[in-house]
Amino acid sequence: MQRTIDNEKNPKKPVPATYSRTNPFPAKVLKNINLNGEGSNKETRHIELSLEGSGFSYIPGDTLGIAPSNDPELVAAILEEMKWDAEEIVTVGRQGESMPLKEALETYLDITLLSRKILQTAADFTDNEKLHNLVEDPAAVKEYCDGRDLLDMLRDFGPWKVPAQEIVALLRKMIPRLYSIASSLAAHPDEVHLTIGAVRYTAHGRERKGVCSVQCAERVQEGDTLPVFVQINKHFHLPETLDKDVIMVGPGTGIAPFRSFIEELAIKKATGRSWLFFGDQHEATDFLYQDELKKYQQDGILTKLDAAFSRDSDQKVYVQHKMLEHSKELFEWIDNGAYFYVCGDKDHMAKDVNEALLTLIEQEGGLDREAAEAYLKDMKTEGRYLRDVY
Repeated sequence: MQRTIDNEKNPKKPVPATYSRTNPFPAKVLKNINLNGEGSNKETRHIELSLEGSGFSYIPGDTLGIAPSNDPELVAAILEEMKWDAEEIVTVGRQGESMPLKEALETYLDITLLSRKILQTAADFTDNEKLHNLVEDPAAVKEYCDGRDLLDMLRDFGPWKVPAQEIVALLRKMIPRLYSIASSLAAHPDEVHLTIGAVRYTAHGRERKGVCSVQCAERVQEGDTLPVFVQINKHFHLPETLDKDVIMVGPGTGIAPFRSFIEELAIKKATGRSWLFFGDQHEATDFLYQDELKKYQQDGILTKLDAAFSRDSDQKVYVQHKMLEHSKELFEWIDNGAYFYVCGDKDHMAKDVNEALLTLIEQEGGLDREAAEAYLKDMKTEGRYLRDVY
């Protein structure tokens, strides 16, 4: 991921720091815009970052990691609830790093997820009988942890007889968030683009916000920096030779890697055909990158574009329905060696797309279910059925 520096030719030139997951690069935000139209139920940010000076490179299919910061309002609520001193020095991590409590809560510790271990250990710091009873029941603990965070625990089970350091010691280090890269480096030298859907919902009487997605939506302005690193994704990339046909299924933010694919196909003058299935709620407000995609289609770079909008008709139409609509042609592409890609929601969409794929192989290939499953398994073995699901 890093370019090597030849210092023998210039021995006095210092070697720049090597940026990585453990030492993220402060990438300058060049652009941060909302892709959704007015009135949409969603907020999807298109973010462009500068990688100049990072030494990072990537290929379509790779991911970008962001080391996020917690919501300052949530941190302030925790400090207020516990009457803690924001400037108190605490120790975090295996290396025993010291920092002010507020900084630890904002940038280092995971304060949005609870676990059985956290609750069990916290029970030693309070006489609250509700917590002592709760930790005796694994099923109840699991139910309590779902959708709740550190502030909930502190509010629900006080009074607490414990210094801040003891609570800090319970918490895990915040992990980076990984996002599919939405740009081709060949098309945008020294830049990386992301497509991030802001996560907001209400649970247990409080509004909840995705740590990184809402940071990007609400608190990251153009000119700010985000700590980032590139993570290679060996199992999700374009064919080695760009004379192969590619079929891409990416509803919602699942479009991200396929924007990078299409940009790469354009810049490398690929001779293979390409077919994109995109889906979202409303065409008028949620057709992400619509103008770009239509232009690629007009220019012949994107051979086919089929979009499904689930809330624009009485019957909900999703990408898998569009696939089945075009099952004959889709099977012809696949049977002639096309690569099939899926990106997006693992629990529902990816399963529905897999089922639709089996159905059309069965119907159009004149196969029974067992033979269709064997056909799909062969595609996976050949590296022609690739999924980036989450």
